[in-house]
Amino acid sequence: MADELVKPYPVPTPVTEPFWQALNDERVLLQRCDDCEDWIFYPRTNCPRCLGTSLTWKEVSGAGTVYTYTIARQPTSPHFVDETPQAILMVDLDEGVRLTSTLVEQDLESVTVGARVTPFFDHINTHTTLLRFQLA
Repeated sequence: MADELVKPYPVPTPVTEPFWQALNDERVLLQRCDDCEDWIFYPRTNCPRCLGTSLTWKEVSGAGTVYTYTIARQPTSPHFVDETPQAILMVDLDEGVRLTSTLVEQDLESVTVGARVTPFFDHINTHTTLLRFQLA
């Protein structure tokens, strides 16, 4: 259909490609600064803490804790009308980075601040996998 909206999906860049490729392989990779040992997310070329440029990709479990959340009962964009209601989470991974994602549980009312979550690899197509979360 010509009127059908196409969902926006991430487009990997040379800097972010290792992160997206790892998700396709059902692994979570984060950058770690070789100089100050700080974990880094989102992928970038310099450490935001010490400005070092020696960053190494390391595999992590992807497990974490819900820092905060909201349940969107209205679509956040017309592209996501099929995903409402939707629990939008801020998750503190065990390594200390915070990221935003969504919960893939059917019972959205069961999520709480402080709940443990594990990664869910949402294979959208052969090239795109999104990191979502499920309750542990």
